[in-house]
Amino acid sequence: MSRIQSIGGYSLAWLLGAACLLGAASASADLIDDSKASLQLRNYYLNRDFRQDGAQQAKAAEWGQGFIARFESGFTEGSVGLGLDAIGELGIKLDSSSDRRGTGLLPFGPTSKEPVDQYSELGLTAKLRVSDSVLRMGTLSPWLPVVIFNDTRLMPSTFQGGMLTSRELDGLTFDGGRLTRANLRDSSSRDDLGYGSATSDAFDFAGASYAINPQLAVSYYYGNLQDIYRQHFVGLLHSRPLGAGFNLRADLRYFDSRSDGEERAGVIDNRNFNGIVSLSHGGHRVSAGWQTLSGDGAFPVVNGGAAYVVNLVTLHDFTRAEEDSWQLRYDFDFATLGIPGLTFMTRYVEGRNVKTAVGDDGEEWERNSDLTYVVQSGALKGLSLQWRNLSFRSGNGLTTDIDENRLIVNYTLALW
Repeated sequence: MSRIQSIGGYSLAWLLGAACLLGAASASADLIDDSKASLQLRNYYLNRDFRQDGAQQAKAAEWGQGFIARFESGFTEGSVGLGLDAIGELGIKLDSSSDRRGTGLLPFGPTSKEPVDQYSELGLTAKLRVSDSVLRMGTLSPWLPVVIFNDTRLMPSTFQGGMLTSRELDGLTFDGGRLTRANLRDSSSRDDLGYGSATSDAFDFAGASYAINPQLAVSYYYGNLQDIYRQHFVGLLHSRPLGAGFNLRADLRYFDSRSDGEERAGVIDNRNFNGIVSLSHGGHRVSAGWQTLSGDGAFPVVNGGAAYVVNLVTLHDFTRAEEDSWQLRYDFDFATLGIPGLTFMTRYVEGRNVKTAVGDDGEEWERNSDLTYVVQSGALKGLSLQWRNLSFRSGNGLTTDIDENRLIVNYTLALW
């Protein structure tokens, strides 16, 4: 299952990439001199204990080493600039077995269920710049309200397609494009886009964010997973100093999701309003979040992505049909005590009124705690050590109870 993938299917991307190479001889100053490359090393151990008698699998425990190489070129000189980016990913199994698989770190065989020894991917992205607008074609890692790549395991997921980002007007950022394939976080293959078990030919998106001033920003985005669902998003982000060292921040988000075309995943009907308010002072930050869903179905997200909601936490996102959930969170930065680089976070999320096959009384909760240290100086400056601990419980037959620990070591080496 270990194989190298290219950007396949995008002849324009290949033409742009070839043009970059051909133009490098005469325009190497910006193309090469403005380039940068890095190698990220990610060591990840995940141990998940299914706290339920009679569970089909008692636990899932895997350990892997990831290598993520990134190259980002500059642009050729002139009014139209060309460039080429690349990402190479390699995941290596350090410990796993067929009876401990399923953490999302490693892919496994369809029949043997044995996790693979290694898996890999190569993605290329051609880019074209005109003024303050950049068109990218090939491998993409979008971070937009309607589609977000997933980077919560050994290697990040990616998408294939084209995307235009424009910043021609001060404070306004426009994004639009089309995605056609997805590479999941634990896969070497380019898969069809979809939602659940239903597949789609393309995901189209467009929208913009506008910074009214340094403290206030608004945004609107639209996404359409063809023949499955269409989705509107409106967001508001506001921060305000209160004096005496206190700062208030509010993040409000609203989604309206409906069926589209052939309705290949059945009827999609969901409204999702969520938000979080944070108060910070010195090294302390206290946050309160809420999320309320209405309609007949769950909140839809493109396979390979993640939900852009405030109650997306370590394990769950609390986006089941008709679910109401709230969150309390506390963060502390030990730099205020003379230990720069050490941070702590703990949060609790509880969801109720979930619509199930037998009623509207499903409930669940999750508790997370993170302890992270980032080396501040010396040869290992930037090395991150993180311990993530969680407990998840549910009622009325929603899903399996879980206790989990994750140990993650990250280090990014700048090659130039």
